[in-house]
Amino acid sequence: MRYYQLRRRGESTLAAVTESGAYDLSSVKPDLASFADLVSTAEIIDRPPDEIVTPLLDDATELSMEAVQANCTLPVDVDEVWAAGVTYQISEEARKEESNMAQMYIDVYDAERPELFFKAQGDRTVGPDDAIGVRADSNWNVPEPELGIVLYRGQPVGYTVGNDVSSREIEGENPLYLPQAKIYERCCSLGPCVSTDIADPHALEMSMTITRDEEPVYQETTNTAEMVRTCEELVSYYTRHNVLPEVAVLLTGTSLVPEEGFTLQAGDHVDIEVEDIGVLSNPVVSV
Repeated sequence: MRYYQLRRRGESTLAAVTESGAYDLSSVKPDLASFADLVSTAEIIDRPPDEIVTPLLDDATELSMEAVQANCTLPVDVDEVWAAGVTYQISEEARKEESNMAQMYIDVYDAERPELFFKAQGDRTVGPDDAIGVRADSNWNVPEPELGIVLYRGQPVGYTVGNDVSSREIEGENPLYLPQAKIYERCCSLGPCVSTDIADPHALEMSMTITRDEEPVYQETTNTAEMVRTCEELVSYYTRHNVLPEVAVLLTGTSLVPEEGFTLQAGDHVDIEVEDIGVLSNPVVSV
């Protein structure tokens, strides 16, 4: 099942999308106004979220997918976003190219411990159709399409699409500048929904299209099967010896990297699609 957080007529509501249609869960259970409301209820009564929702669908108000897509916001009210690096070979190659210290990325790719870093908190994260930002003090900025694991109190509860927007110029100058390359205004987007019924997160087709002046300037496809780390492994390292927020998203690494020399510009548009989840679409502004 796919869950969308909506903002309609000034109110926040939660919608469920199944093969048979889209349903406003808040119309039958007003206390289910967010995905966090749903998973917290599921934890209390020790039942999967989809089992709670299925009996509600018959009485819920039906919605058009057009209404869902036009009103969807961040799919989850996230407390913090973390991300993994160098989990795909193409990412290792790209970061070697940009850096003066290439060996460290080879070592991370082959190491037992993955690279994990803090990416953003909620107020630096945007949802579908909201603008992502590129740094005005960097001449080389790129989107990074990623599968995101949604966690509630440290436990995976679903998957979403993420964009880990980054300055390759700043990180390439010195790896110690990674926080500045990664963490800034509008540096991350998530959406359009949380999918709870993905059978295998390591076998999902992923694509990214970047449009400029209504013309594609980048368009590629890959598969999460190319990831050398498992989702379980990344979650294990993120949660160990850590104080966890109630709601978090862990991005699993970038699988599509525009060629060297390409940089995002204000006015561009980025569309990232992950199989069984949907399309995360964002315009680009300078920040």
